[in-house]
Amino acid sequence: MKNYFDLKDQVAIVTGCSTGLGVQMAKALANQGANIVVVARRQELIEQVAKEIADEFGVKTLPVKCDITDTETVNAMVDKVMEEFGRVDILINNAGTGAVAPAEDITDDQFANEMNIDLFGSFKVARAVAKKAMIPAKYGRIINIASMYGLVGNKIAGSAPYHAAKGGVVNMTRALAAEWGKYDINVNAICPGYFYTPLTKETLDSDFFQQNAKTMIPKERYGNEGELDAAAVFLASQAASYVTGVMLPVDGGYTCM
Repeated sequence: MKNYFDLKDQVAIVTGCSTGLGVQMAKALANQGANIVVVARRQELIEQVAKEIADEFGVKTLPVKCDITDTETVNAMVDKVMEEFGRVDILINNAGTGAVAPAEDITDDQFANEMNIDLFGSFKVARAVAKKAMIPAKYGRIINIASMYGLVGNKIAGSAPYHAAKGGVVNMTRALAAEWGKYDINVNAICPGYFYTPLTKETLDSDFFQQNAKTMIPKERYGNEGELDAAAVFLASQAASYVTGVMLPVDGGYTCM
């Protein structure tokens, strides 16, 4: 019997892997046998996550502290992974932030910070991984975590810098897919809708947001833990060998209306 989503012995870097969706996707890849490089800024948290994944799934893990906005640190992180494993098969570019304020009140610093982390940071990690690991190996799977807000606007919570940065991630994904396809590097993006995480639970459970879900989302609810996992596993796998440059919304249908 063929396991279409077997990732045994592959090496996956997951950024923003200290909490929430990053940890969930890392565990989903580990469940398919991938060794996991846990990347985020908080050493204590990444060590804890790495141990948790190793204990639960029996794969190798490597916690590496990294600020994705710092080019030298990003390059050093990839060098460390290559020293340890000699390969990088999968990158999930998940680290990000989100400034919420009316557009007319957004400061220059807020806008610049958003672009620097969500867009430029994602590029820096993809560039380093491609150059040092995937292009020489002539193989790779890069999954950028954009957002449904990279595809549409919104009236519920002003966040123009986030929309701009995630829209940039969407078209950067297409550009990298076009450029690196010849090396058998597939570059795709997942565009999540609202998901329950420890940080969002209280907001999403409020009357205002519950009403919004019923109005704006065909499924009439927000995403639950684990509902992003299959998309990440599919795009990371050999089964997606002919899928590149694609934006996959996982949003309960939000962007179909």
